[in-house]
This record gives sequence, structure tokens and C-alpha cells, in this order.
Amino acid sequence: MKKYAVLDIGGTTIKYGCVTENGHFLLKGTRPTLAREEGSEGIVHKVVEIVDTIGRQGVLSGVAIDSAGIVKPGFAGEIIFAGEASFPGYSGTKLASRVTEATGLPCYLENDVNAAALGEYWQGAAQGAASVFMATVGTGLGGCFLLDGRVWHGARYSAGELGFLRLHGEKRILEDLASTRALIREVSFTHNVSPAELSGEQIFLWAKQGDEDALLAIRDMAAAITEGLSAVCCLLNPEVIVLGGGVMAQQELLQPFIEQQLDTLVMPAMRAGTRLAFAGLGNDAGMLGVLYAFLQADASRL
Repeated sequence: MKKYAVLDIGGTTIKYGCVTENGHFLLKGTRPTLAREEGSEGIVHKVVEIVDTIGRQGVLSGVAIDSAGIVKPGFAGEIIFAGEASFPGYSGTKLASRVTEATGLPCYLENDVNAAALGEYWQGAAQGAASVFMATVGTGLGGCFLLDGRVWHGARYSAGELGFLRLHGEKRILEDLASTRALIREVSFTHNVSPAELSGEQIFLWAKQGDEDALLAIRDMAAAITEGLSAVCCLLNPEVIVLGGGVMAQQELLQPFIEQQLDTLVMPAMRAGTRLAFAGLGNDAGMLGVLYAFLQADASRL
């Protein structure tokens, strides 16, 4: 059975693994990204080093990478844009080609949210759905639309970027209201603590313990997320909306509120055909999804 190195490049960590062609992990690990300290060359070096290490344990058939940023996907994939504050020098990096040159292995690159959506389509909460929108809620707010199992990339690879919507004439974008960062900002103010001392997990724990300010902040964040999802329902009418990212692990608290808000905001004829699902693959979604993209693209080349 063929084996592949898979990597998920985020702002804090690079998650990696060795996966069989049917999506079974043989190993997993993480390394700090250190993008601010080491720049794009540091990321490329780490990726090659990880692939070489995995390859010593058996023959690899290829490398599949998903990454933060606006990504031109494919076997010649490159980073079109990544914020300089988080990923200095990363924009313009021809990552797939450089990994292939260094390792001799075909390398496929995709955006991280797109890959997560593909993972949920292949082996997670969106299996069998003809149309899928995935929203990932973490430090930021990302999105991806799948039609018949393929990513709708848009004219310049930035389709689905839900977090950049502007609502009600706000100067802020939706991500400024509907993200873990927004939640922490709000609760740090009401509790008179530094944002650095808080995490999303702590805020949800306080809410479950009866902290009304924490619960109100969570509801405000969820309301903003739902307003964005209502636009998705109206524009795309997907069969399923999948919610992923760290915050969405709190399904028990969030799902009833989001479902009720969607019912209020979206007219019944548009709402009826769209079900809400919560991601089931956790941190593996992106790695599985980019492998799925690799396999699909590789098969089409034959």
C-alpha cells in the first residue's frame, strides 16, 4: 500500500504524519513553525527535513501539504499571499516545487481551510454531500465551498473567505467579531485581565460554570458567525455547512444557539435544504484533505 508524507503548516505549529492511500495514519508529530523567527526559508527547511525523516521509515509515493495563506493549489503550488506579521517572506514561495526539487517526490499544495473541508468530505462530517460549505473558527474565520467534492477556488484562489465579509457598513470585517480572538478581547475587557492570560477553553469553562459575561460574549460571537452563515445559505444553498476549528469543539453549547439563529435569519425555503454539522476529524482534517486532493489530482494526470 502506498504511503505519503502529509503536513499542515500553521502559524504556531507544523503538524505532520505518514498516511496510507486509504487515510490511515502510521505516525503523527508536530514541530514549532517559528515563522517570525526563521522566515520562509526556515519553513521550507523544516518541511524538507520532516519529509526526509519520514522517508527513512519506508518508501514514500509523494508529499501533500496544506498551509495557511492564499494558495495556488497543485503540484506546482505556491503561496500567493500570507500576512507579513505572521509569515514574513512567505508570500511568493514556490513551496511545492521546492519540496519536489529537494526530495525527488511529487508534492501537492493546498490552502489549510480548503484541505480541512476536503478531509471532512472524504472521511468526516460531510461524506456523501454534493455541496459543502466549511467554516473554521479559530484565531481567525476561514471558509471553503466544495461542489461535487472539488474546491471552488475562485478567480484568484480566495473564494470562500468568510472572515473578510463586511456587514452593516462596519469598518471591521466579520473575523473581527466572529473568532476566538474577538471572544478573548471581549472577555478580557469584562473581566479586567490581559488577553494573553485567556484562552477560548477557559472562557467556555467559565460559561459552563455560570459566568454570565462569558456566556454573553460567546453568544455575541456565535451570533456574528451565524450572520455570516446566513449569507452562505442565501448565496450558495449548500447541502451541509460544516463548522470546524478549535471553538467548534464546544458543540453542545453552540449548536442550539446557531441552529435557532439560522432559522430566524434565513427564510424557510432557503434554510430547509441545508443541515448543520460539526467537524469530526479534529486536527487530522487538513492532512487527510490535502492527501485526498493529491490523490484526485494524481489520478487525473494518468
